[in-house]
Amino acid sequence: QAPHVIRGARAGLRLGEGKLEDSLMVALLDTYCGLYMAQTSDNLARRHAITREAMDAYSLRSQKAAAAARERGVFAEEIVTVEVKERGKAVRVDRDDHLRPDTTREGLAALKPAFGKDGFVTAGNASGIVDGAAALVVADAEEARRRGLRPLARIVSWGIAGVPPEIMGIGPVPASRKALEAAALAVKDMDLVEVNEAFAGQYLAVEKELGLDRERTNVNGGAIALGHPLGATGTRLLLSLAMELRRRKLAHGLATACIGGGQGIAMVIRRAD
Repeated sequence: QAPHVIRGARAGLRLGEGKLEDSLMVALLDTYCGLYMAQTSDNLARRHAITREAMDAYSLRSQKAAAAARERGVFAEEIVTVEVKERGKAVRVDRDDHLRPDTTREGLAALKPAFGKDGFVTAGNASGIVDGAAALVVADAEEARRRGLRPLARIVSWGIAGVPPEIMGIGPVPASRKALEAAALAVKDMDLVEVNEAFAGQYLAVEKELGLDRERTNVNGGAIALGHPLGATGTRLLLSLAMELRRRKLAHGLATACIGGGQGIAMVIRRAD
């Protein structure tokens, strides 16, 4: 829904002026370091020796895991159906339309880098730019009991960290370490982990630094398959994590994401009894 804008239109334009600017692309450019978000992921890939092949392989895994989860009805438990108008007709939206279950390794390998011939990020190994919304209710335990509400999970701890903007995607590492330290827990104590897949290279750098077990991380796919609605993803991660902890009857989970500009945020939760 990000619009195209014409700068200076309010004050008046000279003959020949009035260039349209894509406000979404502007939002994805870090003016401090002069790099697009995708380019910061490429920086991480070079620092951590992550190959294009590894990125594409992980992206395929995200697509297949998400497709399998959808077939099992996992996302149907989390998604609220909405009705939108499309060419004058009412259309029911009850599933993520960015998911590509027919993705192949060969198809991903054929895609060209989006930011220069020496780059790694492609349309296939980056999160999708999509519309979306997510909501959670945070309440005091006593208030929840008084209202007869059944909590999904309990907030144990959280962490926020700053990192250099040119490697903003590594933000989940220090943020997660802060959250885990505050909880007196370690990565190995996390039964499930949700790391936002802004870019495959960025995710793999975080996985490598934190020593994550992929069998317990992003078990139902992530933003590469489902899309990354800016501003809603953090809540979506927590909701998916809490729901999966309940399905599997597990205890602790960690949700974490990078933030453009050079930040990371993380939260440890425990399944409610």
